[in-house]
Amino acid sequence: MPAHVLILGGTTEARELAAVLAARGGVRVTSSLAGRVTRPGALAGEVRVGGFGGAEGLAAWLRDHRVDALVDATHPFAGTITANAARAARETGVPALVLRRPGWTPGPGDRWHPVPSLSAAADALPALGRRVLLTTGRLGLAAFAHLTGLEFVARSVEPPAPPLPPHTEVLLARGPFTVDDETDLLRDRRVDVLVTKDSGGAATAPKLTAARRLALPVVLVTRPAPPPGARIAADVPSALDLLGLGSG
Repeated sequence: MPAHVLILGGTTEARELAAVLAARGGVRVTSSLAGRVTRPGALAGEVRVGGFGGAEGLAAWLRDHRVDALVDATHPFAGTITANAARAARETGVPALVLRRPGWTPGPGDRWHPVPSLSAAADALPALGRRVLLTTGRLGLAAFAHLTGLEFVARSVEPPAPPLPPHTEVLLARGPFTVDDETDLLRDRRVDVLVTKDSGGAATAPKLTAARRLALPVVLVTRPAPPPGARIAADVPSALDLLGLGSG
């Protein structure tokens, strides 16, 4: 029987890992998507969509489908599934690792204000600016709904879930965006503060460069810590090594 690897998430790294593994003989790959995006990109190997029913449901799935390795390649802020994956791996004895791109680090000229949560980001905003670009995703905008004196541009791939701040322009757009794109957006919307999550990676970093270019403050929501004792891979080659598949 081929080795069965379950990959959680549709991140760039998850897709890359699935493609590498699916191209190899002797490896069966299943990618699991939460189903929050209505038109996800193509994935190599088998694909399942939807939740498992918590840690217990995931543990049962690992047993029933004879999974040999579990890779949590979800978004860095998908805390619930990450905790469930760690617990399910412990209960079943299935080897597991967390594939997480490194977070961003500030450079010269950056005006970053790290905060631990969206609610803390909302608390920081009134002292930093009046016109806000929110790039925190379509969920969680309720944390800003009480800020009636500020104006927001909320950018997301799909329509954000209510409630929203009363003065909000919803901008539906899918990246990647260039630094010039982001600079033009900040200027055109007269943004004076950016709010984003520390998702890391190059694809969404241009907005940070644009904010630096315009000397704008950035409220950066820091990512949650991985589960205690988790094996962490920063990229696909590292994940392959931890899976014992790094030699080709």
